Amino acid sequence: MNIEYISIEYLVVAMAAMILYLIYYVFTKDSQYSKNIRSVATVAEELNREIFYLKKTLSETQKNITKNTSRMSDDDIYQEVERTVYDMVKPISLGLKRLEESVQTIDEHIESRIASLENGVKQISIPTSIHGNDDEKIILLFKQGVTLETISKELHISKAEVEFVLKINKIK
Repeated sequence: MNIEYISIEYLVVAMAAMILYLIYYVFTKDSQYSKNIRSVATVAEELNREIFYLKKTLSETQKNITKNTSRMSDDDIYQEVERTVYDMVKPISLGLKRLEESVQTIDEHIESRIASLENGVKQISIPTSIHGNDDEKIILLFKQGVTLETISKELHISKAEVEFVLKINKIK
């Protein structure tokens, strides 16, 4: 056996293992992000429910105010409405702040993970060809109509390597 051929096999196996690990890592992180997004959706749903109840309370308060307008002055009505609105808006405001902080934290976490993954992918370099000098020979022989098996035997490389070079050069 040829030592160069064995080392290429180990290199290919190592690269495949690294790619599989990256895929596993991405799926794991994706499930964590999905959980975080579900929790944010739950908070948003609760806020919508709270807004519904607040609108209902506001409409009831407005009805009560209209019933009691004969007894209340305009300033009293204004102050009552202002207090009611403030009481209704405060919990919504606090919920929105919590939601915004959660989204910001998730966004920062995603940004850092993406940067980490991009750096990891940049470190992986795939050679443009297996045997630089053989690329031209492979292309020339293939264009002359020589079969893949004959090319691999003639150049002492595997059929898969021949196919790889042809695919990279967009010939096959």
